[in-house]
Amino acid sequence: MSTTELCWMPATELAAAIQRRELSPVDVMEAVLARIESLNPQLNAFLAVDAERARTAAKAAEDAVMRGEAQGLLHGLPVSIKDLEPVAGLRYTAGSKFTEHYIADIDGAVTRRVKAAGGIVTGKTNTSHYGHKDMCDNLLGDACRNPWKRDRTSGASSGGAAASVAAGMGPLAHGSDGAGSIRIPAALCGVFGLKPSFGRVPHWPNADIWATRSHNGPITRTVADAALLLSAIAGPEPRDPMTIDNAPDDYVMAVVSPLDALKGRRVVWSEDFGYAPVDPEVRQLTEAAAERFSRDFGCHVEAANPGWDDPRELAATAWHVSYAARLGHLYDERPEWFEPSLGEMIEAGRHTSGVALGKAQLARTMFYQQVFDFLEPYDLLLTPQMPLGAWSVDAGPATIDGKPTPSMFDRLNFTFPFNLTGHPAASVPCGFTREGLPVALQIVGRWHADTLVLQAAAAFEQAQPWAPHRPPLG
Repeated sequence: MSTTELCWMPATELAAAIQRRELSPVDVMEAVLARIESLNPQLNAFLAVDAERARTAAKAAEDAVMRGEAQGLLHGLPVSIKDLEPVAGLRYTAGSKFTEHYIADIDGAVTRRVKAAGGIVTGKTNTSHYGHKDMCDNLLGDACRNPWKRDRTSGASSGGAAASVAAGMGPLAHGSDGAGSIRIPAALCGVFGLKPSFGRVPHWPNADIWATRSHNGPITRTVADAALLLSAIAGPEPRDPMTIDNAPDDYVMAVVSPLDALKGRRVVWSEDFGYAPVDPEVRQLTEAAAERFSRDFGCHVEAANPGWDDPRELAATAWHVSYAARLGHLYDERPEWFEPSLGEMIEAGRHTSGVALGKAQLARTMFYQQVFDFLEPYDLLLTPQMPLGAWSVDAGPATIDGKPTPSMFDRLNFTFPFNLTGHPAASVPCGFTREGLPVALQIVGRWHADTLVLQAAAAFEQAQPWAPHRPPLG
């Protein structure tokens, strides 16, 4: 098997071959590291690569297999960690000049679970400065670029994770999602991304643990691979008081025969929530994808707009205040180390009163109830994921379908609502624009229905596979 073939094999197949002693973790790691070395200068998906320790761990994994020792779910598999989570002994920048050369001394909760399951950390993937926006550039170097068109953004803030998976630089990537940061780059890079239910995966360390918006989750090429990684990292964690205090489902088994779980389900399709601008080409492709749930999966599908209050203002208020509170003192110290976009957010947060923030929190409570009421008759909600294909790596789009989009939140209408509510949501590739840019359907589940979301995504993948489509990188 060639090194290129190894780089495109799903993690589930790699794991099975390793267990059968048909494939060495050393060969897998060497193939992935060689591809990173070849492609990362073009894409800047990784901010740090841990090649030597990865090689050592791969050899140890190989030896354990040969000794017949018990193996974890991820035994010998390469896994990347987004650079908003620490990995002990590895560069930990959070996309910031302030920590450009910092070496972490602890593992985050996700990293600990990846290692405990036998996964091998290959490196830290690129992110926007403290994950503040949906484009993957920072002041540390070149922007992360989209593998499908390198003059386009990968999306963010898990942009490096999605770009690396799309380019074959590893089958399993950790991402985090505070306003769409798993689903945005997954959609723009043509891979699968899951924002699990809030608290399904621990988030530690976390300076703003009570904000209850950020979710850790998998970015992969296949749904089964995401189920594998989620199974390894999900579950309660006492250091994160917001984690769900029960054992997760067996996600790996759940996606084996997904069609059985979908027959007769009630599904609602909303093309724009009644207020969100969507490119006509994206609208057409995602509507066609939604029709499969009726035609191919035996679901009862209807179209409806939710009629809930547009949550952009309350989301922006909470977002800006959080950055002002956490980073304002650094902004005062070295304003030249902040991009204008983050500086503007900090200033907006500083000009927000406590009463205004309190009203935003009250509005969030009301919004959750509105979403709950809308979803109560249905099992799943389908929407476009991103309202357009990947835009320029240098600047965000000025308009979408002729409507001005001055704020980042104007292009994230389908993502951040479910950070406010905590519902599980997946980004599923469903086609390409005329420019050859990926388009994705979003699948949203009811409260804690992570398994059904994975099953719906797996059924769609079986009907319309996306993993065989690869960007023009060689």
